[in-house]
Amino acid sequence: MMRKLQHLVAAADLDAAQIGYLLGVARTFSPYVQRGETIPLLQGKTVVNLFFENSTRTRTSFEVATRRLGGATTNFAASTSSVQKGETLVDTARNIVAMGPHCIVVRHASAGSPSILARALTIPVVNAGDGFHEHPTQALLDAYTIQETLKSVEGKRIVIFGDIAHSRVARSNIHILKKLGASIAVCGPPTLLPPKPDALGVDHAYRLEELLPDADVVMALRVQLERQNRMQIPSANEYARFWGLDREKAKLLKKDAIILHPGPINRGVELDTEVADGPRSVILHQVFNGVLVRMAVLAAVCNPEGLAEWLDRGGHRV
Repeated sequence: MMRKLQHLVAAADLDAAQIGYLLGVARTFSPYVQRGETIPLLQGKTVVNLFFENSTRTRTSFEVATRRLGGATTNFAASTSSVQKGETLVDTARNIVAMGPHCIVVRHASAGSPSILARALTIPVVNAGDGFHEHPTQALLDAYTIQETLKSVEGKRIVIFGDIAHSRVARSNIHILKKLGASIAVCGPPTLLPPKPDALGVDHAYRLEELLPDADVVMALRVQLERQNRMQIPSANEYARFWGLDREKAKLLKKDAIILHPGPINRGVELDTEVADGPRSVILHQVFNGVLVRMAVLAAVCNPEGLAEWLDRGGHRV
């Protein structure tokens, strides 16, 4: 029997059965969302987006996901809150919980913040990115995108390149994709890889050209200047030349290989525009799939019984 999902704070905490369940729910939701229909699994419930970092795709997709499930959403802005007066993260969250919401989605610069809140609060907590620790819903939507495009994750060779050392996306993807049976390699300049890349349980290389011919999936990552010493790369132009994916390097890929990026893209750095917008790119599919996956996560943590009943009835009633 699958373990109940009380919170989602780390991809490392998910087992293969839970991952498969969430991806299956997202797949079931897809035709309803494409038709513009609401699935009332969160009717009467409120989700608070507690974001201490800037976000476009993640915050908006959580908001859209909540509304697609019939729920209400409230967006928290740290810059205009009592955090500016010295209020702690836990006190802020407890005061919000006292107002009666049913779930908190948190993004914070400090690794481990969602885990702290999950232990302190009485409602579900979903991690929308914590420092350079994890970003579990991004990894789930990436896995879903690979499944929908290539029919399976199992047995696929996946190359993740860029700023691996500071990437919560890379860490969560490694956890999720390995559990689904993928083979993973990471690539980047030595200064942007962990000191011991093999400790991640993946292969690694310092030249992208070595990995591209065998790749089924290439996942580009942004150079995260806000999380690193700016001297870790000599310049954006030199980074693009040696570690960016341009048209010439893309010719090394298999015919059916696909390109992902969690966004935002630094065009001309990790991806050339021709590659980012080309036929191999599934980047905008990732954005759409983010709504589906986050709907699945919110329904699973906020209304597991209602979701199970909805699925049992073939998706017609709550």
